[in-house]
Amino acid sequence: MHQEPTRLPTDRPEGCPFDPPTGLARLRERQPLTRMRYPDGHVGWLATGHATVRAIAADPRFSSRQELMHYPLPGGPEGALPPATVGDMTGMDAPEHTRYRRLLAGKFTVRRMRELTARVEQITDEHLDAMERHGPAVDLVEAYAHPVPALMICELLGVPEADREAFTRRAAAISDPDASLDEQVAAMTGLGEFVHELALAKRKHPTDDLLSDLTGTDLTDEELAGVGSFLLAAGLDTTANMIGLGTFALLSNPDQAAALRAEPELADQAVEELLRYLSIAHTGARTALEDIELNGQLVKAGETVTVSIQAANRDPARFADPDTLDLHRKATGHLAFGHGIHQCLGQQLARVEMRVAFPALFTRFPTLRLAVPPEEVPLRTGMSIHGVHRLPVTWDQEG
Repeated sequence: MHQEPTRLPTDRPEGCPFDPPTGLARLRERQPLTRMRYPDGHVGWLATGHATVRAIAADPRFSSRQELMHYPLPGGPEGALPPATVGDMTGMDAPEHTRYRRLLAGKFTVRRMRELTARVEQITDEHLDAMERHGPAVDLVEAYAHPVPALMICELLGVPEADREAFTRRAAAISDPDASLDEQVAAMTGLGEFVHELALAKRKHPTDDLLSDLTGTDLTDEELAGVGSFLLAAGLDTTANMIGLGTFALLSNPDQAAALRAEPELADQAVEELLRYLSIAHTGARTALEDIELNGQLVKAGETVTVSIQAANRDPARFADPDTLDLHRKATGHLAFGHGIHQCLGQQLARVEMRVAFPALFTRFPTLRLAVPPEEVPLRTGMSIHGVHRLPVTWDQEG
């Protein structure tokens, strides 16, 4: 019997801000690879099973080139997508992707991550001190979740101290729900120009940072600026929303927050489980470059396959009791950072930030709790990165 292609489920269950849209589990149970109708009318595929999503991500016959894609999420760009911007490795295939990846891979060294760990600790302490001085209540996104990764990106790119406040303000404006589209575009343009000027400045006067390291490669000025902008985009919104939504999830599961406070050594495991459970970069896509047989079905050349990271990371065939947040779980094998050649380059920095940020927050404020009912926390619905726009929290002041 011919089955009508499904639409991508996007509605999360009422009162469950951390769970994927309900329809995904039903589809995964029935068939981990199913026909899907895209918003532009294209009929391609939707992959929801962990093994299937992993296989697609590892297969070079599935292209990441943006201009070959059909956009999976409703309300996205209409018509053909443009090629990826200069420096954006996520929208490229080999050999272009290989060239950028090779230049960057050696820059995320253990030494640099160790040095950055000390800075993360310092930056988190400074922001926790500021929260303590301010007193309850605060918006955790504005006070902590956004500025910590923003300042770490400044460290990575070598943004001068004097420019950091303006840099973080512009970065925050890009995803500010209260900003108009014009204001968001202006912030994005301004940030792009800033990174371009920064790249040119590093050429003349290199310092000890990643952007300066890259001035010694064969990257053109445009590519250098493009890579800087790509690292900013890839490393800020994601980690900020992991800290914001992750805190919300821990406050909603007080036994897990208590476990993290009681067992600081749980930090590494807790981060992996939060990455799996929340899967904030929830949906990706690949396009078949040739006819490919997958799960006993024929994906034809030119068809786009949407990969649901959030469905894969909640697949009971891979993770027992997947809809439960359990910091004692060994969540290895999750796909929150992707898989294959496009696996997130900055994942170690993101891990460093979260390993420090979560325990530090819950240790400093043991009585931390939401300042509003959970249903009043504004979620980033319909966006490519799931999270919270704001997280009003409060705590008991000592003395």
